[in-house]
Amino acid sequence: MSSIHSIDVTTIDGETKSLADYQGKTLLIVNTASECGLTPQYEALEALYKEKKDQGLEVLGFPCNQFGGQEPGDEAAIKEFCSMKFGIEFPMFAKIEVNGDDRHPLYSALFDAMPERTTSPDSGFEEKLKNYGINVVDGQVMWNFEKFLVDGNGEVIGHFAPDMTPSDPILSGAIDKALA
Repeated sequence: MSSIHSIDVTTIDGETKSLADYQGKTLLIVNTASECGLTPQYEALEALYKEKKDQGLEVLGFPCNQFGGQEPGDEAAIKEFCSMKFGIEFPMFAKIEVNGDDRHPLYSALFDAMPERTTSPDSGFEEKLKNYGINVVDGQVMWNFEKFLVDGNGEVIGHFAPDMTPSDPILSGAIDKALA
């Protein structure tokens, strides 16, 4: 396992930023979308960020249009949506691909470190996707709002299903443990 701190990303405003800037912080990395049934998670993610940022948590949002075309806008539209609808203050980044040949190096590193995702025992989310004809592939992001937890050393320590909200005891417990 290697640190993700060596990876560069592009902010939603088009600036290059090194993930090394987050060294020492616990990161919750989330692929997001503005037109998804899970989009209301933005509110919970922002609440989590406000509650725990002083303890060292950073929520990092990476918009992605690979799932049902649910993030069709450009960065300016995404930024406006997140700000106006949810008051998002946590860092947002440029749209990326999280699966396939054009997968961003960040997501390659996340999956190399932790391909297995944790799901809530009573989730049923994967079955819902299958009912819509969507096959979940190992080693790939399942859907919008999948989450990775990274410790202050840049090591991936958790991978959580899209429908697992920040208030789920499994995810909140993992975050609290990482911040301790």
